[in-house]
Amino acid sequence: MPVVRFEATGAGASIEIEAPDGAYIVDLCDQTSAPVPFSCRSASCGTCRIDLLEGAELLEPPSEAELDVLFLFGDDPAQRRLACQARLRSGQGRTRLRVRATDDE
Repeated sequence: MPVVRFEATGAGASIEIEAPDGAYIVDLCDQTSAPVPFSCRSASCGTCRIDLLEGAELLEPPSEAELDVLFLFGDDPAQRRLACQARLRSGQGRTRLRVRATDDE
C-alpha cells in the first residue's frame, strides 16, 4: 500500500496514512482530518490545491477539468494538484506520496 503524508503548514501536525490503491486524496483527507482545506470538491474553486513534495508519479494524470483550474492559478500540474481530483494509481506497492496544502500568502 502507498503511504500518503500530509505535511502541515505552520505549527500544525503532519499526518501519515497507508492508502488503498486508487484512493482519492479528498477521501483520505476526510478520513484523517488532514490539514487540507476544501470548498466545492468538484474542480471549480481551487481551494484544495496541494503541493506535491514527493511521489507525484503515484497519481493518475489530471483530468481536463482539473487542468483548467490549475492553469487559472498558473500552477504546473507536475508540482501542484487539486486534492478533490487527485487519485492514486493502482499497483504502486509500498511507495510514498508527500503533499502539503498550498499556501498562496
